[in-house]
Amino acid sequence: MKLSKTLIAAAVLAASTVAGSAFAQAEQFFPLLSYRTGPYAPNGTPWANGKQDYIKLVNARDGGVNGIKMTFEECETGYATDRGVECYERLKSRPGMTFIDPQSTGITFALTDKAPTDKIPLMTLGYGLSVSADGNAFKWNFPYMGSYWTAADIIIQHIGKEHGGLDKLKGKKIALVYHDSPFGKEPIPLLQERSKMHGFELQLLPVTAPGVEQKATWLQVRRDRPDHVLLWGWGVMNSTALKEAQATGYPREKMYGVWWAGAEPDVRDVGAGAKGYHSLALNGSGTEPKVMQEILKHVHGKGQGTGPKDEVGQVLYTRGVIIQMLGVEAVRKAQERFGKGKVMTSEQVRWGMENLNLDQKRLEALGFGGVMRPLQATCADHMGSTWARVQTWDGGKWVVGNDWYQSDDSIIKPMIKSGAERYLSEKKLARRDAADCGS
Repeated sequence: MKLSKTLIAAAVLAASTVAGSAFAQAEQFFPLLSYRTGPYAPNGTPWANGKQDYIKLVNARDGGVNGIKMTFEECETGYATDRGVECYERLKSRPGMTFIDPQSTGITFALTDKAPTDKIPLMTLGYGLSVSADGNAFKWNFPYMGSYWTAADIIIQHIGKEHGGLDKLKGKKIALVYHDSPFGKEPIPLLQERSKMHGFELQLLPVTAPGVEQKATWLQVRRDRPDHVLLWGWGVMNSTALKEAQATGYPREKMYGVWWAGAEPDVRDVGAGAKGYHSLALNGSGTEPKVMQEILKHVHGKGQGTGPKDEVGQVLYTRGVIIQMLGVEAVRKAQERFGKGKVMTSEQVRWGMENLNLDQKRLEALGFGGVMRPLQATCADHMGSTWARVQTWDGGKWVVGNDWYQSDDSIIKPMIKSGAERYLSEKKLARRDAADCGS
């Protein structure tokens, strides 16, 4: 009898273990690297909240992806590269792993060499390693919607247009006030290339992170009086730059920020002092889009919102929503090939990311009409879209321009190829062959 009880107990334990494992496998896991503390928290928080709320929306409204619910766990990085790597190492082995959004260019650099070994894709929407757009060289990196090279290129195109043509930039002086980190340094090669092409002088003005002390930088700007200042900042650096520009009398209408320097936290405290300041708009914003209305209804309407209700539809919140939508749709795409209603592995999700094709009709169906442009990734192109607009702060709100700009492939593609070849050579890696594109 004693043996029978022991056997029964063992059988029950084994059954419960299998059931528990099966239950865990029935969920698609989304690791969420975030920073809700430190000098970058005002920007990192709405970004993180948007990512959470979209997962909650799809679970509540749709029951997940073809019956597969999604789960998530946040890990605080404080925007520090070492802490980001620690978060990655802690979460990478979780069942149902999808992809990693590092939320930092520095963390992206650190994880780029790890991703191929761990077979976990990195989604770096609008940031990260510019050369990783080359999917034949970077199988696991996906800089969807643009890089810092495309951003810098679009800004120069716009400034040229404002002057009556790119040829009119000859003899002009353009200063880059940048976060002295991998993020801030990324646009420099593109700007140097454009400088050679059009004959403008490029002045590089690094700002020590986190960017709360910029007086010396803006005194130099006042002394040199560049025709334009490009702001490549993040977090508290952006509002500080605008305040210093105001204090030194540099016209804000001559300033152009990257899309990470064009959100509500960047200008809210400066108010009218930032009037005239321009930045890139990578995505639309506001509560009018259908997806935002559904988040308000199905998530905030049920008291499940991650952050304050009035944050829904803000620039960075919307960007977080876009990121999670792209991840969810990559899972859905992977299921079409590997099994509808099944949990996808990170390798299968990578295939879904590489074969993602969201045309305007699909975006409308998802509630993202007016939020973003269509996106189609391929084996060769892991960016999928290179469009952006220019927006201007009117003292109380962002006014988005009507003109869409696309980066110039004739300039950027050779740079990407050259940079990718250099990376492969340094790492002693080979380009993917045609057969690998289907894997």
